[in-house]
Amino acid sequence: MASNEKSYAPGQHPDLPAPANLVGPIAWIRGNLLSSPTNIVLTALAAWFLYTLLPPMLNWLFLDAVFTGEDRNACRAAGEGACWAFIGERFKLFTYGFYPLEQRWRVNLSFVLLCLAAVPVLFDKVPYRKYGLYYAMAFPFIAGWLLVGGNILGLELPVVATDKFGGIMLTLVIGVTGIAFSLPIGILLALGRSSRLPLIRVFCIGFIEFIRGVPLITLLFVASTMLSYFLPPGTKFDLLLRVLIMVTLFASAYMAEVIRGGLQAIPNGQIEAGDALGLKYWPAMRLIVLPQALKISIPGIVNTFIGLYKDTTLVIIIGLLDPLGIGRASLADTKWTGLSNEVYIFVAIFFFISCFAMSRYSLYLEGKLETGHKR
Repeated sequence: MASNEKSYAPGQHPDLPAPANLVGPIAWIRGNLLSSPTNIVLTALAAWFLYTLLPPMLNWLFLDAVFTGEDRNACRAAGEGACWAFIGERFKLFTYGFYPLEQRWRVNLSFVLLCLAAVPVLFDKVPYRKYGLYYAMAFPFIAGWLLVGGNILGLELPVVATDKFGGIMLTLVIGVTGIAFSLPIGILLALGRSSRLPLIRVFCIGFIEFIRGVPLITLLFVASTMLSYFLPPGTKFDLLLRVLIMVTLFASAYMAEVIRGGLQAIPNGQIEAGDALGLKYWPAMRLIVLPQALKISIPGIVNTFIGLYKDTTLVIIIGLLDPLGIGRASLADTKWTGLSNEVYIFVAIFFFISCFAMSRYSLYLEGKLETGHKR
């Protein structure tokens, strides 16, 4: 029988595309949503739930929402949806807190410098990365001077009291400071806990267990109220600085346990290999053990960072106003009473975007370092 197919030499036949029923959206739906009776039932229930929930939610959030208005009555007269005019009218307050209007350029500049400092830390294929890392290490002190002010190296900025800090700015200050300092301190505590020197080991164990056994809100209360009783009369200790120290120490204790788990997963042969190469303790840890332990600990490290970032909302208990505190204080204004839903949704969206970005970077880093993550 004659054949219309072209003949090819052995090994020269071109690759053929996959069958249409095995690739594409239809194949994905069949494989993930309709692969079994149970999945079919769950898919149908999920579709019904979304069909019931999404239309009224979209109407309230966007279609029937009011984006301009002078007060809540204007919103209610214009539509039955969300009153985003409230968020728009207080957006600068949500962002800068009570930072002086004429000095807010310093907050904006600090945020730009933060983004520049994050690039060499998060990505390794950037030009002059070594110098970028030096800058990243100096950034917390540069940002501190920009935000607080004062005279440094002949450059002077007006001093802004830290009780003017608030909103998203305050959350970033506490979160970034805690993240930047808790990781190196946690590494030292993890190494100290496994040290052969009894004094160092006992100190690290005692510190970690004490901090992990006390709620963060208690530590913040001690830092804000009770610490003044243990200081000499007349001593002034900035409240925000006390909060930054407590938050950093709290996160460091949890970070130490995460990293200790990574260290315990490293076979003793790796340490013995360092000894065979003639490396002393610190070079062996820096070049052989810690890179592997940190790679294993990436999910736990990022999880601790996310927990720390969300815990910044606890500062409202001691009188510092983060975005949630700003929102609750704004609701006391008779013009905008009764709009708590808009406040909580706005704050939830802000934290979701921030935490989701951290989690996605964690997945990117795991895949880049080949930690066995399956997408």
